[in-house]
Amino acid sequence: MEKRVVITGMGIYSCIGKNLDEVRMSLYEGRSGIGLDPARKAAGYRSALTGILARPDLKKVLGRRERMCLPEQGEYAYVATCEALRNAGIDEGFLKTREVGILYGNDSSVAPVIEGVDIIRSKKNTVMVGSGNIFQSMNSTVTMNLSVIFNLRGVNFTVSGACASGSHAIGLGYLLIKQGLQDCIVCGGAQEVDLYSVGSFDALSAFSMREDSPCEASRPFDRNRDGLVPSGGAATVVLESYESAKKRGAPILAEIVAYGFSSNGEHISVPNVTGPIQSLEMALRLSGIQAADIAYINAHATSTPLGDYNEAKAIYEVFKGLSPYVASTKSMTGHEMWMAGASEIIYSVLMMRNDFIAPNINYEIGDEATELLNIPKKRIDAVFDVFLSNSFGFGGTNSSLIVKKVK
Repeated sequence: MEKRVVITGMGIYSCIGKNLDEVRMSLYEGRSGIGLDPARKAAGYRSALTGILARPDLKKVLGRRERMCLPEQGEYAYVATCEALRNAGIDEGFLKTREVGILYGNDSSVAPVIEGVDIIRSKKNTVMVGSGNIFQSMNSTVTMNLSVIFNLRGVNFTVSGACASGSHAIGLGYLLIKQGLQDCIVCGGAQEVDLYSVGSFDALSAFSMREDSPCEASRPFDRNRDGLVPSGGAATVVLESYESAKKRGAPILAEIVAYGFSSNGEHISVPNVTGPIQSLEMALRLSGIQAADIAYINAHATSTPLGDYNEAKAIYEVFKGLSPYVASTKSMTGHEMWMAGASEIIYSVLMMRNDFIAPNINYEIGDEATELLNIPKKRIDAVFDVFLSNSFGFGGTNSSLIVKKVK
């Protein structure tokens, strides 16, 4: 018998807040976390726009060896996971006696790779790189580090699915628990915010050039959008079987009811319409929920001209004749890359539990595709029970998750 899968804990470290309370207020007020990084201009970037995020000081909470092995995004993930476990009522004793797993989205760890190579080139001595560099530079850095720090003994691997990584990690965790293979899994996504990690995106002219007004630069679905704004941080959700959560009296924040996925199978970087439609329709079919019951769609929409256009066409095709609210929290956060699919689940759960829908800030006028959607320019105060979250990535990977309240 298939098991129900619920969210019992959440944690976030984002440019719009370093914890759940700060993030909730930013969403409610439509507050942007985007600014300028002068170091990017000095490094030759076309655009210095980015999510502004300070690195946490972990000297008082982690030992030297643990800190040596953690890259920037691993630090964010540690803080987010501490908050998620605490909110789930999971302590050290629980982790030592239960088979808790970890699945985390992370598709690069650029800074440690560059720093290690620079040392080898300049010093002509590999020993100078240091013993922690290998554990920082691997794509699996977050899962390997957190599994050791938190003594996790269940499933343990990293999901690399481009900008859908965090969403796929949650989807896979959902499937493993649903099938009874695990009772509890820490899932999420993390993204470094240093200038090294997104240089190639800048080279592709993927970034907005609205440096004169950073908070207005990320404008998903708006006719005058001119590119995405890079960002990052980390987001963690604790997934658990409903039976396990009820047995231990854990808080149940929401229930995941479907994971849809697909591949575009065409261009490596140009999104299409048919792939997202397939992912959306699969999620709806597996959820047993009618399209008319979806009150809110957290769109992938990154503020790129073609990406937003094609997603709008896909959403309109699937929800034709209906009018769910459609908004992208990336208007406030920028594009959190490998983290986004996980953080946007948290953003949406926070909205659902607090009876509001955050505005799609900077949306003024749509194009011929986006104007067909019900995009809120201001906060909507509304009670809703079900939402859908889209995440798409390079290589044509698509993920759609449907989440509902537990009554």
